Amino acid sequence: MSVLIKIHPDDPPERLVSKAVEILQKGGVIIYPTDTVYGMGCDITKPKAVERVAQLKGIKVEKANFSFICADLSHLSDYTKPIDNSIFKMMKRNLPGPFTFILEANNNVPKILKQNRKTVGIRVPANKIIVEIVRMLGNPILTTSLRIDDEIVEYPTDPELIYEDYENRVDAVIAGGPGGLIPSTVIDCTGNEPKIVRMGSAEPDM
Repeated sequence: MSVLIKIHPDDPPERLVSKAVEILQKGGVIIYPTDTVYGMGCDITKPKAVERVAQLKGIKVEKANFSFICADLSHLSDYTKPIDNSIFKMMKRNLPGPFTFILEANNNVPKILKQNRKTVGIRVPANKIIVEIVRMLGNPILTTSLRIDDEIVEYPTDPELIYEDYENRVDAVIAGGPGGLIPSTVIDCTGNEPKIVRMGSAEPDM
């Protein structure tokens, strides 16, 4: 049975943020708001939790396009190969914001997530709740957008309804107001020029 944690999006109380962090540290899976759609994720250092997220999405870990949510760009070099200065400047212009940047992964990316892939998606959402959770946790969390049913193309936006649907499947749902309907814009930065591979809720400043 999971818990529903209601957190004010503009002023997340430390007590409630630490409750979510505790669940992550114990290898739990949580659902949380971002600056786009509601996401589902776990601590990237907990392999069993990573497997659970993949199971909930109905995909194999090695085939999953999971991204990391970071609190800011200071940990970028912990998980990615050195990036071009112009790419870094572009990321700084657009983050925090509704963007996912695909970069080359380095060897610090947990083995379970690196199996067949050489890249990692990086997110720094403009959402105080999830950024504070990641900051307090001390390392990124794995993230994937929430979609209740592939038959339904829309993303769920009401945290209370999300909780009803997921209460027996995840450890916590963080209710931080209504979610968006459009996911993040994905920009691939592994080629010669950054390339938009999915146009989402905002146009990046390239």
